[in-house]
Amino acid sequence: MFLAYDYPLLSAFWTMLWFFLWIMWFFLLFKIVFDIFRDDSLSGWGKTGWLVFVIVLPFLGVFVYLIARGKDMGRRDMEHARAQRQMFDSYVRETAATDRPSSTDELARLAELRKRGDITQEEFQRAKALILSDARPANSDTPVKTPSSH
Repeated sequence: MFLAYDYPLLSAFWTMLWFFLWIMWFFLLFKIVFDIFRDDSLSGWGKTGWLVFVIVLPFLGVFVYLIARGKDMGRRDMEHARAQRQMFDSYVRETAATDRPSSTDELARLAELRKRGDITQEEFQRAKALILSDARPANSDTPVKTPSSH
C-alpha cells in the first residue's frame, strides 16, 4: 500500500495544505473574536459567554458561532468599514479646512518677503494677484520664492 508520504511531491502538497488550513483556522478564530467584541447587540455576559465558548472549545465554538450568528458578521463588518470611512472623511475635511492659510496670511508673508528683499516688486504684484484671484497657475515659468527655497 502506497501512502502520500512515499512521494516527496505529495508530501510537500500535504504539508502546504495543512499549513494553509491552520492559517485559515486562526484567521477565522480571530475574525470571530473581533466580531464578538464589535457586536453592540450582545450584552457583556453574552460576549463573555461566546468568548469562553470559542476559547475553551475552539472548533465547536467557532462552528456554533458561525451557525448561530454568522449571517450578521458581514453586516457588522460593513458597518464598521463605513464608520471608519466616515471618520476618515471628516478628519480629512477638518484638516484640509484648517491647514490652508488665509489670503491675509499669505499677503502678510509676501509683504515680509518683499520687505526683506527676497522677491522683487514685480514678483510681489504677480503673487498678490494670484492670491486675490484665488487661482494657482498650472505651469508658471517663474515660481514665487518662499523662505524655505533659500
